[in-house]
Amino acid sequence: MKFRSPITLLFSFASFQACKRSCEDQLVRYPFGSGPECGDPRFQTSVTCDQEKLTLTIHTGTYNIETVDYDNHVVYILDPSMTTCTTFPPSKVIVLDWDSPFTFTEGNFFALLGCSITSSPLYKSRNGDNGTVVPLCDNEGAPLCSLLYSCPAISNQNLPISSCCVYTPVDLGPAFDMDLQKLQCVSYAAVYSFNGQDLKPESWKYGVALKYKFSVKNDFPSACNICERSNGVCGYTGAYNLFICNCAGGVNTTTDCYFSASWNNCVKLLSWKPGFFIT
Repeated sequence: MKFRSPITLLFSFASFQACKRSCEDQLVRYPFGSGPECGDPRFQTSVTCDQEKLTLTIHTGTYNIETVDYDNHVVYILDPSMTTCTTFPPSKVIVLDWDSPFTFTEGNFFALLGCSITSSPLYKSRNGDNGTVVPLCDNEGAPLCSLLYSCPAISNQNLPISSCCVYTPVDLGPAFDMDLQKLQCVSYAAVYSFNGQDLKPESWKYGVALKYKFSVKNDFPSACNICERSNGVCGYTGAYNLFICNCAGGVNTTTDCYFSASWNNCVKLLSWKPGFFIT
């Protein structure tokens, strides 16, 4: 059978595994996927749909992804051990792997809480030029600390405001190691948006914003763009992780899903075959 279009399509019927466009109520788009061979293989182990919840697994644990900004390539996670205006748990270390496709965004505000004023390295950093003491805390972050320390969950700890450090560890590289034990701090709060309520910490958006990259140039793959426009889901297959466009019913093509719907009945009839070409 001949198409008018000269495009050659490869249909695969090996598994009929359909990639989902959502994980419960969360949209799932490239580079993330709902299961094996869905999305980009570089993100397969880090972002998964676990029990109908989109999660991120990094060096220090697994975190729920609250939302994804696909236009700006940012995921927002909530660390359950992080302090907010209503909770003050002992925080853990949060570290990104050195080869991670994620980096911390510049829009994050990290407030380290209950830090030792006398022995924390945050207050003992030295300028290499003249040896003067230059704290790693941002002096302009003092108002942020005052507002945070007014929250009941934090004020009940009876910690002096001076033990709060608004910290931007740009000198530790893109995967910075925020080791609270090493920094001698009790907990931390992360804010990625003040939600238009600068003076109301109870209304701020707490969490960590992480930027993700597809590749060195961070270009969105054109083949994936075409696939998604045809209501397909971008995926990969085989030992070399070759691109596939996953269509309704689990049909995989090498281009798009515009023609797959017409062949759904044929696909079901020939599902016993490992694959065939149509030209």
